Amino acid sequence: MEQQATISVENNVVYCRGAWTLPNLPQLERRGQTLQWPDASTILYNAAEVTAMDTGGALMLRRCIDGLQHKGHQTSLKGLRPEFAQLLQRVQAQPTQAGNKAAVRKVKWVPSPIRVIHSRQDSAVRALAFIGESTLAFFRSIARPQSIRWKSLMRFVELDGVRALPITGLLTFLVGIVIAYQGAEQLKKFGTNIFIVDLVGISLLREIAPLIVAILIAGRSGSAYAAEIGTMKVTEELDAVRTLGISPMNLLVLPRVLGLIIALPLLTVYADVVGVFGGMLIALGELNVSFVEFVTRFEEAVPLRHFLIGLGKAPFFAALIALVGCYQGFQIRGGVDDVGRHTTISVVQGIFLVIVFDAICSILLNWWDL
Repeated sequence: MEQQATISVENNVVYCRGAWTLPNLPQLERRGQTLQWPDASTILYNAAEVTAMDTGGALMLRRCIDGLQHKGHQTSLKGLRPEFAQLLQRVQAQPTQAGNKAAVRKVKWVPSPIRVIHSRQDSAVRALAFIGESTLAFFRSIARPQSIRWKSLMRFVELDGVRALPITGLLTFLVGIVIAYQGAEQLKKFGTNIFIVDLVGISLLREIAPLIVAILIAGRSGSAYAAEIGTMKVTEELDAVRTLGISPMNLLVLPRVLGLIIALPLLTVYADVVGVFGGMLIALGELNVSFVEFVTRFEEAVPLRHFLIGLGKAPFFAALIALVGCYQGFQIRGGVDDVGRHTTISVVQGIFLVIVFDAICSILLNWWDL
């Protein structure tokens, strides 16, 4: 049976006896609270009779010694077995609980805005480093196309493109109906029914269809990227990948980014067609504009540049969504709850950056009269 742990004071000598292991720590804690500690300037710890010690016992002994040193006493330790002494040195190298609490108290005096600024700076540095690494990996893959994992890339084209066709088509079809229906109510008042083509064509092709598709993909694929990579990190699969000498950037990031850059423009073209078709149905039912009249007016009133502008935004939207999702996946440090938190952040940041980029494009294109 394992010997109980005790601590006692005799003639300015602190005697440590028994098994200083985790099960005995509560009684050592209670004994230490009732012990009359010596007032001498030099106090000796005699640990010759310690029969067993684990990390918990070493930490308890370290705290006892540090407690007297903080009060101004000089302490020395003798009699501890070599293997226990090594364990005590390892514990001493780590910050103690008291030290952690003191550090927390010090941090509380730092103004909150400063902590927020430092946190944002660290996040910005990590994000820039990730973008730089992704850019270098992209150019290396362009220089060496055989290094691209084409099978994985086509798999993401299927997952993020082909399988997103039903929900994308349904959503843009309904948006086209809503735009045409709301516009029809106003155009009826002025007898300008045919201008429903201009309204639906320009708004959908130039702005709404690319933006709706990007927002939908940010919620669908961006969150999936963060969750997949984050789960791999939590389960230490990323460590195994690095151990095998495989770059996570080439294995996980590039196929997703390139796959989405291919899929999103195709989805945008599909959304343009479906959304305009929804507008055609409302134009026929509410304004008596036939399909032939709609198509004829569409060719005259909607220049090709509106379609190209909307289509040109799609690859940039795709890159933003994929990079944000992958970046948030790599930032996961905790467990399953941390995966959920960063997945949510990836969706919010992806949608935010897409809208900001779209707004900047609108302003610049307006300056250039495009």
